[in-house]
Amino acid sequence: MKILVTGAAGFIGASTVKKLLEEGNEVIGIDNINEYYDPNLKFKRLNCLGINEEAAGEWCKPVKSELYPDFTFMRMDIADKECASRLFEEHHFDSVVHLAAQPGVRYSITHPQVYIENNINGFLHVLEGCRQTKVGHLVFASSSSVYGLNGKTPFSEQDTTAHPVSLYAATKKSNELMAHAYSYIYGLPVTGLRFFTVYGPWGRPDMSPFLFMDGILNDKPIKVFNNGDMLRDFTFIDDIVESVARIVKIIPQRQDNWDAQNPDPSSSSAPYRIYNVGNQNPTKLSDYIEAIENEIGKKAAKEMLPMQPGDVYQTFADSSALAEATGFTPGVCLKDGIRETVKWYKEFYKNK
Repeated sequence: MKILVTGAAGFIGASTVKKLLEEGNEVIGIDNINEYYDPNLKFKRLNCLGINEEAAGEWCKPVKSELYPDFTFMRMDIADKECASRLFEEHHFDSVVHLAAQPGVRYSITHPQVYIENNINGFLHVLEGCRQTKVGHLVFASSSSVYGLNGKTPFSEQDTTAHPVSLYAATKKSNELMAHAYSYIYGLPVTGLRFFTVYGPWGRPDMSPFLFMDGILNDKPIKVFNNGDMLRDFTFIDDIVESVARIVKIIPQRQDNWDAQNPDPSSSSAPYRIYNVGNQNPTKLSDYIEAIENEIGKKAAKEMLPMQPGDVYQTFADSSALAEATGFTPGVCLKDGIRETVKWYKEFYKNK
């Protein structure tokens, strides 16, 4: 297939591009390489995909990979309506994997406008491009944060997601609603994936494992919210990427027996589907920190803090629907995932 991957220089995006290329697809990757975190990390991810760092810095210039003949990267902003429209018109993609977004729960409290521009307007441009060029399947990244105040665990796709507690979560919920509207009106096949606390090599420096590793290795205190009494369903990057690659091939169909009197939020009479992608094994934050300490061989200096605005107490995925659809269940254990993450972190930042 010819596949567009947005956010191709991102943590999940770069690994997804590699996986799709290894499966024999032609991939066009785009990313605006903004400065939310160190752009050097994004360029290094692209470099691993054979993209020249200097060439990748130029706007709207297609750059061919030196490692993968079927990969082309272009620096562009999906929030730019004209550029987005031109991209879809020129390439006519079979499928689109939309991973570009402004991440971060806490950042959305201080920079709300950025989330509307990137996560709402940018997603609208993707939907319009898919509609106008009749893309065969749109797969987009949602988030476990949409479950918000829902206290029923494990989180099921059939649970309510009506009470988000951050603007970031609200934009991801909005994406699901927008996608369903386009799927229903235009027959666009759409699948949304609710990712649960993704971690692993090449992760973002604002994410908890990297903040913890940086603090422990450099003798700086780490911030531990709610005194470490929070649960997260940590999901390793390889499990996320495998799930995405499998879902791309599974085009959702209209559910003729969908019950409008008792509606299932995860499916529809439109070709629309939502899946959780999580490890199904929530870990206490304090235990997570201990696992990193054990792998590094050094204790952290901890600054105990209350729960932060926008945070939820726990996330816990029910990924049974994903397993039924794809035959795959995320299963990398935390110890193995932390080992790989710490190993990469030490190597990357030692050589930086």
